[in-house]
Order: sequence, then structure tokens, then C-alpha cells
Amino acid sequence: MTILYLHGLESKLSPQKKLILEQYGTIIAPDLDYKENPNMIETLYNEYKTQNIDIIIGSSMGGFTGFYLSKLMQTKTLIFNPALPYRTSILQNIPAIDKEHGQLLQIVIGNQDDIIKASDNIAFIMKSLPFNANFRLHLIIELGHGIPLNIFKNEVNLFFNNPS
Repeated sequence: MTILYLHGLESKLSPQKKLILEQYGTIIAPDLDYKENPNMIETLYNEYKTQNIDIIIGSSMGGFTGFYLSKLMQTKTLIFNPALPYRTSILQNIPAIDKEHGQLLQIVIGNQDDIIKASDNIAFIMKSLPFNANFRLHLIIELGHGIPLNIFKNEVNLFFNNPS
């Protein structure tokens, strides 16, 4: 299994989180500069569309990117605190997408997130996904914007062990 991991703005995949993901497959974790590339979704699509990407995992800006990239690639996706409702500080163009999410989409939102308000994210998701979308929404009351290792591990395990 091949997992494409999309980090957040000015961050990287930590070695500890990479170890967790490596239990499930081969990890591709490109170094992304969202500020320099306003077409990151299209760039990633063109880079990976011919590769066998089974899963997309992203956090914050990587969650935003993964949300749209998963529609284009029709892959199962796990995103943490995606920056979906806010696009004013970092310009990212969303390519024309004529597909809805056809695979499992698991979205983890922190109720204590002080960067991306949980209520704004939930409102955006509920407005954007079709009624029959295959998605899980996990609202974690104590979670802020950063994803602690224990929550990351639990959500990854839930995602891979309940694949429907």
C-alpha cells in the first residue's frame, strides 16, 4: 500500500508519525511549499496520478490539499484539522473537479483548534459534501490544532482497521 502524506504549512512529517504510518505501507511525503506554489493540488495530481497512491493523509493545509486531491484521484483519505474554510492568507487554486468523493473520507477536527475553528470547518464540510458521501467526522473535544502522537496513532488505527 502506498500512502501520500501532505504536511501542513511550514511543517514536516515527524519521524514518530512516519513510523506509525510505515506499519501500513510505503510513505511518500513530499516537501511542499504552499506559499510558492498556488497550484499545489494540480501539481500533486500531475505528479502522482500515474502512481498507485492508495491513501492520502494530510494535516491543516495538507488536509485542505488532500480534500481536493482525493476527489481528483478517488482515493481513501484521512485529514486532520483541514484548512477548508480559510483560504485568504495562502492562495491555493482549486482545479475544476467533476467528481465527488467516491472513497472513504475520514475528517478529524479539534474542538480546541485556535487556528481553524471547529464550527467553521464543520459548516464547510456539511455544505460541501453530498448527502450520500462516504465520510466519518471525528470531533475531538480536547484536540487543538497540532496533532499529538497518541491521537494521530488512534485515528490512523481507526482509519486502517475500519476501511469501509
